[in-house]
Amino acid sequence: MTHSPCIFGEVPRGPRRNLDKCCQPRWQSWLPGPWRAFAIPPQSFRIYREYEVPARRVIGDDQAGKPCFCASDYRLIEPRSDDDEEIYPALTYAESLQAWRLLDGRWLVRRWRQPFGEDGDAETSLGFDTRMPR
Repeated sequence: MTHSPCIFGEVPRGPRRNLDKCCQPRWQSWLPGPWRAFAIPPQSFRIYREYEVPARRVIGDDQAGKPCFCASDYRLIEPRSDDDEEIYPALTYAESLQAWRLLDGRWLVRRWRQPFGEDGDAETSLGFDTRMPR
């Protein structure tokens, strides 16, 4: 995870950048092309940050104020040492989720999981749900 205040969106440019108001998530980034016409576009975003662990969550609301997009991101960082003297933080696990409410009311959910080290390869899944993931 980056330390950027705009993990799910673009950092605004220019002299008058207010990151809380201008940081708009790229809600279509992982949305598969064939589903773009069926996803309800969010009109506003709520961004929640976890301060004790590297994790964030974004909820996008439609014109009626109902959630139509959500994204979450989590990283597990553990202390490591190569020589038993110098300790450094190492990324050992990462996961993210993106979900879009479709015009028919279903949620299209994309999950991504990456164990680092010898634990295996990244896994990505795409499926449907009847409600927004928690």
